Amino acid sequence: MSSNNIYEKDLDQNQANFAHLTPLSFIERCASVYPEKISLIHGDTSYTWSQTYKRCCLLASALIKIGIGKGDTVAFMGANTPETFEGHFGVPMTGAVLNALNVRLDAKAIAFILEHAEAKVLFTDREYSETIKSALKILPRDIIVIDIDDPSFSGGELLGQHSYEEFITQGDPDYSCFQIGDEWQAISLNYTSGTTGDPKGVVFHHRGAYLNAISNVMCWNMTAHPVYLWTLPMFHCNGWCFPWSLAAVAGTSVCLRHVRDAAIFEAIRIHKVTHFCGAPVVLNTIINAEESLKQGVEKGINAMTAGAAPPAAVIAGMESMGFNVTHVYGLTETYGPCVVCAPQDDWAQLSIDDRAELLARQGVRAPLQDELMVADPETLIPVPKDGKTMGEIFMRGNLVMKGYLKNPKTTQESFKGGWFHSGDLAVWYEDGYTQIKDRSKDIIISGGENISSLEIESVLFKHPKIMEAAVVASNDEKWGEVPCAFVCLKSGQELEAEELIAYCREELAGFKIPKKVVFGPIDKTSTGKVQKYLLREKAEQVGYAISK
Repeated sequence: MSSNNIYEKDLDQNQANFAHLTPLSFIERCASVYPEKISLIHGDTSYTWSQTYKRCCLLASALIKIGIGKGDTVAFMGANTPETFEGHFGVPMTGAVLNALNVRLDAKAIAFILEHAEAKVLFTDREYSETIKSALKILPRDIIVIDIDDPSFSGGELLGQHSYEEFITQGDPDYSCFQIGDEWQAISLNYTSGTTGDPKGVVFHHRGAYLNAISNVMCWNMTAHPVYLWTLPMFHCNGWCFPWSLAAVAGTSVCLRHVRDAAIFEAIRIHKVTHFCGAPVVLNTIINAEESLKQGVEKGINAMTAGAAPPAAVIAGMESMGFNVTHVYGLTETYGPCVVCAPQDDWAQLSIDDRAELLARQGVRAPLQDELMVADPETLIPVPKDGKTMGEIFMRGNLVMKGYLKNPKTTQESFKGGWFHSGDLAVWYEDGYTQIKDRSKDIIISGGENISSLEIESVLFKHPKIMEAAVVASNDEKWGEVPCAFVCLKSGQELEAEELIAYCREELAGFKIPKKVVFGPIDKTSTGKVQKYLLREKAEQVGYAISK
């Protein structure tokens, strides 16, 4: 039967009324509208948006000349430098897929990723030459290696036949690109940490990258031309899509090779930084920096945090220093942030500590995240919004990955029931805000009672002598599992296990009090996430701090 819909008859898509969504359009607009605006600052070097666009086009055309095209993988083992930023545009201009590697991984993991992704070209910063040299020996095939010979790092060695700068001079100066043929095609490939086996390759598409770049801008109220400090690794979920966000608003990127407190405050002062992102460990570094470093820093700088549930005490500490903290939540599978703890007007009347408690929640869906719910993991029935009933966080919409590369079984499992399964356990409040209580694998089950490791960590973070804390389950013959606390003290502080246990007795129910305590540095990933699987192994070797 023929359609009688008058809005479909003779009204077809064509080049005049439809374009596929891609963040490549952002940088072309920046170059044409704001050609002389500063795009990147790296040490004494700076580029304008017209220069950055030209360099991206040179990179793309040079890659095309050596045979790179749609569906090929181009890997970057890069620091937060202009080259890595340019890779976010130059590589997808060719139709190829950018694989930004986690620079903290060992040679075996890097070799696995390069082989699994079938990478044809590897750009590598000389800082990581030792790891890459070992990885190339493991890799069972040849790969084109191009060195990022950045003057901000003088060590390491050069492994490739060309430097990055030499390579892009081979590009066509007349080449340009800001459109693609299909918004569903892959733009980037990001590997998860692989703590329980080989890393999984998460595939992003152009449509999702475009939309999350804009969603970032909307939920952070980024006005035109922000100055953004790269404390977040660009390899982590493509810098939470912020290379593309900054192109959308013609912002300035201030590159930072190493995240150190002195370098952060210096960059903020010199370049008048307005925004930066980082895991709670980065915020903690800022809070606990020497007072002399904090002098001359203006109030009102915007800090976005995610990567681990930030304790309220960390948010309160940042706000007390005059920073505006935005708490977001997401996973590699959701292009980074897709949930934001959007502040309500009446929160401004609360004390810093009370407001921090609300801001520590994960929040509500970001502007361009379609759907979010907390539901029973098996039935997918939403839990009551009572702030008590625990369920799993589920998302669906444009800000969810295409799937896992070469892993259909896990892809299907993660999309079971038409929702993406996050694996994070949370409660839902009456106001619609979510709050994570734990990863499903991190819940401590003691004597049949569920204990949230995050709840205990939040209490520990409030102790004036504690800088960082992490809590994991430790096996116990009587209770099944008991909490084990790993604690890192602030510089110059001393604390005995008995004193810490006494403090916890004042703040927690008896069965939630850590039965084991370990003092010292806490194992983390390169993005600041606590490596709880390592801590769980260590917890089994620790004696009891209090009676079983």
